[in-house]
Amino acid sequence: MADRGVDLSALPKEVRDQLAELDLELSEGDITQKGYEKKRAKLLASYIPQLPKADLSLPDVQPSPSHSADPSPSPEAPGPSTSSASRHHRAHRSGGARDERYRSDIHTEAVQAALAKHREEKMAPMPTKRRSYFVHSPMDNCTPPDTSSASEDEGSLRRKAALSAVLAQTLQSPDYWINRSVQSSSTSSSASSTLSHGESKTQPQPQPQPQPQPGVSLLADVLAHTRIENSVPPDVTSSTPQERGSRVDLPPAIRGMSRGQSRSSMLDTADGKRKGVPVSSRVSTKIQQLLNTLKRPKRPPLCEFFLDDSEEIVEVPQPDPNTPKPEGRQIIPVKGEPLGVVSNWPPALQASLARWGASQAKSPALTALDITGKPLYTLTYGKLWSRSLKLAYTLLNKLGTKTEPVLQPGDRVALVYPNSDPGMFWVAFYGCLLAEVIPVPIEVPLSRQDAGSQQIGFLLGSCGVSLALTSEVCLKGLPKTPNGEIVQFKGWPRMRWVVTDTKYLTKPSKDWQPHIPTANTDTAYIEYKASKEGTVMGVAVSKIAMLTHCQALTQACNYSEGETLVNVLDCKKDMGLWHGVLTSVMNRIHTVTVPYAVMKACPMSWVQRVHIHKARVALVKCRDLHWAMMAHKDQKDINLSSIRMLIVADGANPWSVSSCDAFLNVFQSHGLRPESICPCATSPEALTVAIRRPGARGAPLPARAILSMAGLSHGVIRVNTEDKNSALTVQDVGHIMPGALMCIVKPDGPPQLCKTDEIGEIVINSRAGGTMYYGLPGVTKNTFEVIPVNQAGAPIGEIPFARTGLLGFVGPAIDSIHQVGLYCLALVPANTLPKTPLGGIHICETKQSFLDGNLHPCNILMCPHTCVTNMPKPRQKQPVDVGPASMLVGNLVAGKRIAPATGRELGVVDDQDLIRKHQFLSESLQWRAQTDPEHVLYVLLNSKGVPVCTATCAQLHKRAEKITATLYEKGGLNTGDNVVLLYPPGIDLIAAFYGCLYAGMIPVTVRPPHPQNLAATLPTVRMIIDVSKAACILTTQPLMRILRSREAAASVNVKTWPTIIDTDDLPRKRPPQIYKPPTAEMLAYLDFSVSTTGMLTGVKMSHAAVSTLCRSIKLQCELYSSRQIAICLDPYCGLGFVLWCLSSVYSGHQSILIPPMELETSLPLWLTTLSQYKIRDTFCSYSVMELCTKGLGTQTEMLKARGLNLSCVRSCVVVAEERPRLALSQSFSKLFKDLGLSPRAVSTAFGSRVNLAIGLQGTSGPDPSTVYVDMKSLRHDRVRLVEKGAPQSLPLMESGTILPGVRVIIVNPETRGPLGDSHLGEIWVNSPHSASGYYTIYGEESLQADHFNTKLSFGDPQTLWARTGYLGFIKRTELLDASGDRHDALFVVGSLDETLELRGLRYHPIDIETSVSRAHRSIAESAVFTWTNLLVVVAELSGSEQEALDLVPLVTNVVLEEHHLIVGVVVIVDPGVIPINSRGEKQRMHLRDSFLADQLDPIYVAYNM
Repeated sequence: MADRGVDLSALPKEVRDQLAELDLELSEGDITQKGYEKKRAKLLASYIPQLPKADLSLPDVQPSPSHSADPSPSPEAPGPSTSSASRHHRAHRSGGARDERYRSDIHTEAVQAALAKHREEKMAPMPTKRRSYFVHSPMDNCTPPDTSSASEDEGSLRRKAALSAVLAQTLQSPDYWINRSVQSSSTSSSASSTLSHGESKTQPQPQPQPQPQPGVSLLADVLAHTRIENSVPPDVTSSTPQERGSRVDLPPAIRGMSRGQSRSSMLDTADGKRKGVPVSSRVSTKIQQLLNTLKRPKRPPLCEFFLDDSEEIVEVPQPDPNTPKPEGRQIIPVKGEPLGVVSNWPPALQASLARWGASQAKSPALTALDITGKPLYTLTYGKLWSRSLKLAYTLLNKLGTKTEPVLQPGDRVALVYPNSDPGMFWVAFYGCLLAEVIPVPIEVPLSRQDAGSQQIGFLLGSCGVSLALTSEVCLKGLPKTPNGEIVQFKGWPRMRWVVTDTKYLTKPSKDWQPHIPTANTDTAYIEYKASKEGTVMGVAVSKIAMLTHCQALTQACNYSEGETLVNVLDCKKDMGLWHGVLTSVMNRIHTVTVPYAVMKACPMSWVQRVHIHKARVALVKCRDLHWAMMAHKDQKDINLSSIRMLIVADGANPWSVSSCDAFLNVFQSHGLRPESICPCATSPEALTVAIRRPGARGAPLPARAILSMAGLSHGVIRVNTEDKNSALTVQDVGHIMPGALMCIVKPDGPPQLCKTDEIGEIVINSRAGGTMYYGLPGVTKNTFEVIPVNQAGAPIGEIPFARTGLLGFVGPAIDSIHQVGLYCLALVPANTLPKTPLGGIHICETKQSFLDGNLHPCNILMCPHTCVTNMPKPRQKQPVDVGPASMLVGNLVAGKRIAPATGRELGVVDDQDLIRKHQFLSESLQWRAQTDPEHVLYVLLNSKGVPVCTATCAQLHKRAEKITATLYEKGGLNTGDNVVLLYPPGIDLIAAFYGCLYAGMIPVTVRPPHPQNLAATLPTVRMIIDVSKAACILTTQPLMRILRSREAAASVNVKTWPTIIDTDDLPRKRPPQIYKPPTAEMLAYLDFSVSTTGMLTGVKMSHAAVSTLCRSIKLQCELYSSRQIAICLDPYCGLGFVLWCLSSVYSGHQSILIPPMELETSLPLWLTTLSQYKIRDTFCSYSVMELCTKGLGTQTEMLKARGLNLSCVRSCVVVAEERPRLALSQSFSKLFKDLGLSPRAVSTAFGSRVNLAIGLQGTSGPDPSTVYVDMKSLRHDRVRLVEKGAPQSLPLMESGTILPGVRVIIVNPETRGPLGDSHLGEIWVNSPHSASGYYTIYGEESLQADHFNTKLSFGDPQTLWARTGYLGFIKRTELLDASGDRHDALFVVGSLDETLELRGLRYHPIDIETSVSRAHRSIAESAVFTWTNLLVVVAELSGSEQEALDLVPLVTNVVLEEHHLIVGVVVIVDPGVIPINSRGEKQRMHLRDSFLADQLDPIYVAYNM
């Protein structure tokens, strides 16, 4: 500790008081040990005597073995400097045996952190499922102390490192101190043990280390040649905090996670008071927590994302100065012991079998078990030899004719045998060796579409296999076609199946002997190996390699004749094949095979077999240790003292440590010796890499290394002493194999030798390894012919090494290192992951299920913020130094024109009569009623397509007069009062509108409330009535009853409605006079609408604007009285209202009115109307088009049969205030092409609040054009045109031809200067039919002036423009317009208010939503919005609720890949939750408010940490 050599009594009193206070805090758990030591060191810093320089001059001192005891005091006897409080603290930590697991440092600190946090925060982000209890018991999220900067005091580390360099030269064996540092830092049996009970053991005082024998080289011993001057050895000058007595095992929940994710969640009821949280604060505090996670230090990037060419867009992560770097010197290749030359070793493996078959025929070779774990049969060496001979003879002589045999020596043959029938497999394998054909053992395919059968097919194809050997039982079980043949498995070549049961084999003739040559380099067998991507390749093992490997295993494991071995592993490959089939025959060992099926039924079966057969060797995986331990009840009679080697096949994995320890813990009392547990490391390419030899009785066990995860993340070995949370414990896997040469190289890039303290890939040169991937020469070269290079890049020799695929260092080998943060943690129900035939998890199938959304997890946690660190760099908005004038000049110099676009001229009306007729719509109607009274203006259809109401000019005029008279009588109103029209879509609405104009009132059309959903729809009605200060409401009797009903009273105050007049039964009265406005600038009507951003705005439309708008539409669409148009739109605002109520009266054409809600009961209504009336022009909304596309898409044949014909339609215009939905328009055109719809017919209109109609595809202009723009540039507010199909391209369709009399210009919204052709900016419009301003209660003049009467800062400062609030660009096309000039196309990109500003870039919600909707078939609709820099995605789930969690990672992935954005929150809701307005536009701000008020009732909310 820091107080070494300080006399505490001599310190000033205030320092002593502060120290005492610190000790008290530590003992009560108010401060962590690490914090305590830091603060204490700071307090004592000025009182510590400096080390005299002489202490460091140690080079000449040679300590004798007796001196090499651990210089640091043992944990049981703390140094004299250790304060009593910390001693008390230690005692307090290590309670009873049971207590140890739950009262850990981590737990205590977590509880303290939770309590501390509880005072500040209400709620932590927990993924929430519907109807959960989280409201009642909020969880608190506490993060363990962050250890990202492991070196607080780099200076002190350097001092220690300097000292260690000196020490390392003086100590005889450097592994001496690595073992010491490891032991002093780890005093428990295991760091990652989840199951060890009892108090953590303290290590005994170390023995003096004996010198290693020459030739024998433990992996850890290599340190003797390769001094590691890296991680800090124990500091001999002071008693450091390494020797804290109790080493606490990590709780299972934390163990498997990397730092930063190990959050333990405590129930937040510590003070007993707060049980629930106010609803409004729940969401926002969760989000606040999420934001806090963004401030955490980042991890190295995930290489899968964002390999971007253009440097300017990708942020180059700055190297962290605290990153640990390797400091050792270059490693020296390590040699295994020489392979002993024994005189009686056979010349080939088959020769061993021949020898035992003849001389030891009765000796047992193999015992197989039945499903209950009882012996089924025993195969003797005599039987094995005679059956293998028969099979070899049959294969070579009986499959074809003498002149044309089916098999030649060297051909490859598949071995298809279930694991439960090892005898048949052994015979087949040795039969193939004797026949000199090459066996390729594979798994039994279970079905035609079996999880890996396609990859197995690739293996069989690359090895050229066309014949399969199998047993009769297995053949019967294979899937068959109806006529009894075996099915053709997916991806397999055509196979011939041969049954190898004894009754089908032929006894060889007397003179036939198999040819057994001396082992050479020809291939003996092929072992399959699945790569990380799921492809299956065959590793070819030569005859000499097979023999040498058996010899090396015999020497390493010290096998002797006649021993018994229990094998739980798969005997077709890996250790199960090498030990249990090959080496065992070489040494006449009796193998007892325990198949996987038996283990499932009786996990203790292998332990019982060891006991019954007194087996000397057992071959298992961690899984088998774990299962046996779990199934271990009171099996008192089990005795494992016979075992000299318990070989753990996956001992190279860090988790094996805990399984081995826990198994030893349980079975040591049954005679299991600690030194008999032998982990090993293997790889399909290099076969056995290393195996631990059993130690002598009572010798100290090999040391463990407790490594820092932070170091491992950077590929550097650092001994972890401080934070138990970020430690990884690994065990060594013993010596490298006899006769092998090994070194460690960098896993990526050229195979450069690593430094001594660096993690790298283990490469091996040995005669006993694989030779190639059969049939794949390209991949072979990179793996089997690696020549390591030194730091300078020069090869270190000419010997080729094979890559093992194992990461490790000289010392313990490690199979996998946490190189990146946790991206997604998904918990699935037990036994639902795809399995390999032997019960392991099928990794690539699992990955595929995850990516396809078929995993169905029951809980999921995404942590993209912590591990995706190479995002495109945020855009720094440049200050606008360049003035708009310079930009204008710049554009001119660059040859770019400024981008205005103009509709054709409106023309001048000379005729006074026409002026009178057309100046006011009220006069137009009177004029028509006089001149053409019987002309039908309107036809209203019901859901059956039957006209329920028509209106001629005269009828409409008379009905309007009645309403005027009623208004004068009942209303008591004044001229200019506002009157709300509350009607369903129909002719009553039109008559009421003209009745108001006749009376000099201002009509305000309002959508009536939905009778089934008053709570949601009535408040909007009330709001418009209040905002418009309406003096009176005109409506129908049913609606009047609703307004005054009890249900309505629940949502609004029904006593304060203005005067309500129902217009159903009007008296036959004419008004005394019809009002005529004094000027055309007077107000005609108010247009109220809720924008997509949730703003309610009313705009004022003057009489002049109304008549010019109608004239403009008449010219564009060529409307006159003999024409018919069909309208399927909501008639309450915008262009929909103009077409429904105004246009026909002005132009005299007939309008067929189809209320969109009628389509809900009769989908084909609109299309059948078009066909029946032979309509040429029709107007609809996107919601109508979507209804038809989704609902009628499959019924086109039926509609065609009914005679539906759309060839008459020449223009179908979608009325919208948004970017054209190209995909929807195209699918509509394609679907109904068969019904005669012209592909050129569908187009889009564009309007906004300031100008209801800016673009509208007319009859004479060119067809709407489509361009493709680059989405990345769009985010930077630039337009870059690309080719169709380019990556990241976005198709945009022109928003209709600009209307007559309209001028449009593109303007930079910041500088207000005009922009050039194809530049993105705000669309400004100048037109006689723009609205004259907002109708607001308080009259916000500033907003008014800004939006309606604004001027350019440069260029043409006189013209007054209206700002639409939409981003877009104008592009001059090659097409010609009606006047013969080149056509300027207007492209709308999206609403400025709706764009999301994230990381300085501008995103349009529709683009992200398009990606989200494509992510999974069950996403019906989606919407996105932001909340405090977090992106929230709401997705409607159309499938079953169990798919909800599948959507979370898919949505996160797709947004990450396509938009380089991290989704903060994913909300899965029921269909229909996302609010949509009458135009079919999503109300994202309403959705956002509902989410924050917690009113969505989501199926699942995932907070991506």
